[in-house]
Amino acid sequence: MPDDLILNAADEVKIRQALVLVALGRQPADLALRVGRLFDAPTGTWMEDAEIVIKGRRIAYTGPRGSWPGTAARIEDRPALAAVPGFGEVHKHIESSHLTPEHEAALVLPHGNTWTCEASHEFSNVNGAKNLDFWLTARRAGCPLKIFPLPGSAVPPTGYEVSGGHFGAQEQAVFMAEPMVAGLDEVMDWPAVWNRENPSYDRLWGMIGATFAARGVVEGHAAGMRDLPGINAFAAAGLASDHEAWTPEEAWDKLRHGLFLEIRPHSMPDIIGGLLERGLKDWSQIAFATDDRGASDTLKMGATDYNVRLAIQSGLTPEQAIQCVTINPARHMRLTPWVGAIAPGRYADLVLLSDVATLEIAEVWADGAQVSSGKAYTGALPRIDWPDWATTSVKLPRALTAEDFAIPAPGPMAKAALLRPFHWADDFITTDLPVENGQVQRDTARNITKFAVVDRHTGAGTIGRMFWLGTGPATPDTAVACSVAHDSHNIWVVGSSDAAMALAVNHLRETQGGWALATGGRITAQVRYEVGGLMTARPAETLHAEMEALYAEAAKIDWMFEPTFSPRWWAGFPERLQFATLTCAPWRWVLVAPNPAAPTGLVNVQTGQSHPVVW
Repeated sequence: MPDDLILNAADEVKIRQALVLVALGRQPADLALRVGRLFDAPTGTWMEDAEIVIKGRRIAYTGPRGSWPGTAARIEDRPALAAVPGFGEVHKHIESSHLTPEHEAALVLPHGNTWTCEASHEFSNVNGAKNLDFWLTARRAGCPLKIFPLPGSAVPPTGYEVSGGHFGAQEQAVFMAEPMVAGLDEVMDWPAVWNRENPSYDRLWGMIGATFAARGVVEGHAAGMRDLPGINAFAAAGLASDHEAWTPEEAWDKLRHGLFLEIRPHSMPDIIGGLLERGLKDWSQIAFATDDRGASDTLKMGATDYNVRLAIQSGLTPEQAIQCVTINPARHMRLTPWVGAIAPGRYADLVLLSDVATLEIAEVWADGAQVSSGKAYTGALPRIDWPDWATTSVKLPRALTAEDFAIPAPGPMAKAALLRPFHWADDFITTDLPVENGQVQRDTARNITKFAVVDRHTGAGTIGRMFWLGTGPATPDTAVACSVAHDSHNIWVVGSSDAAMALAVNHLRETQGGWALATGGRITAQVRYEVGGLMTARPAETLHAEMEALYAEAAKIDWMFEPTFSPRWWAGFPERLQFATLTCAPWRWVLVAPNPAAPTGLVNVQTGQSHPVVW
């Protein structure tokens, strides 16, 4: 059997030729695994007292015990366990676990997650040229987690940003020639899809066309889209899915207009309950999407298994819920020859359950070998020495100073533009701020502080700086900075003094990414994301301990807070500022690193209008 860690057509033919002979009993198998029950995901039914015949990493035969006419080198019996297919993530940013793929595998495989459609615009915006190499490295090294990359449509996220990658039709055509690539990552810039005047219009449609040409899937992102003309236009564009539905009404309308619905946990109980009330009987157009989940949360909650349990608690049968993480996403992503079912030709990825109703996982198998026992990972964990292109991604030409964050203006008062986290209003806020020594000042008494975005990709080191409302530290001489800033992933920093902001950013320059908390003239906590400024090549438990130390230090700081448009914006340490730099719909006015398309950094991504931050 050829090595089939990475799919390719020539080897695929040889593998299937061998599987044919094993299935007929004309060649021996490596393993016959006998289980008490086997779940057939395509029909949603169970086979009692079944056996699964495995050759190499693939399944050659399934049927009742004793029905196969061949011989196997090894026989394993699990009469008390029920086998279901390995779980698949239809839409996940592995970067949001902040673990490199080999450590992500060790974290999620014991939870049943054996394959992931990686929404790769995060690392694409750090190093677009090496994006595919990055996602296939761990698999090539023997990692049992299968990653099917979807190159990012949002590279850069809008025509008003510059990042570490730039993808168009030519790049997508090359990506789609790789059998591991399932399609195009979520199309997020809706104004660039419908508006011919948008600077990203031709680039995005070029990528969509290249994906269609290769019969790939074009994933969508319809955040805030609830009107019927918009939903119809979205579906007409060929954007096949949405993972941003928040309400049952929105989910129902999108399903009825042909979109594949990818339900995230935070809206799952409401949406599943609402769809059941509306009488939905065919759940084949639905999957569950983790999207973004940090390693700490996975350690506490679980991975795909958490999504399945929540769906069962929300009203689905175990069989329906399992289909939503197996055959449904595999069909949608056109990956059914390899994953999604316990069936011949597929990878031998199995989740063995001691209790189906509660989804109690006893063992996980991947590539025909057991990789977990209980909650412990027992599979291969290749050591990968990530090269410089992955570990040198914070490209600031020099150390920054307090003066780099100053906002000059003639005194004694200046008009200032204000944003707040998740500011989805048509206009920015304006206010008057005092000017001292030629510099516009914060106003902590009114919850007004300074926020900045620093270009870490191009080597230019441009800085977008302005005043923000209702976030950041009120504690004097304090700042927090992070190199995770969806989706361009420049560095963001918020602080009560310019000197503290410079100190925090300079620390990330030295460590090549992560979190830095500065107060009183020193760094009091850090978290290292040394790979791409997004991930660490260390175990989940190590990262979790570092995050807990950051939270402990952050608890000593007085953090400003005001409610905003997002219901997921909470008081305390502003961790979700990682997502407050998004530029996709429904955002309007945003702050980006200054560039020719947005010279002040303050730009309306719906219209392209720029505006000074003070005047």
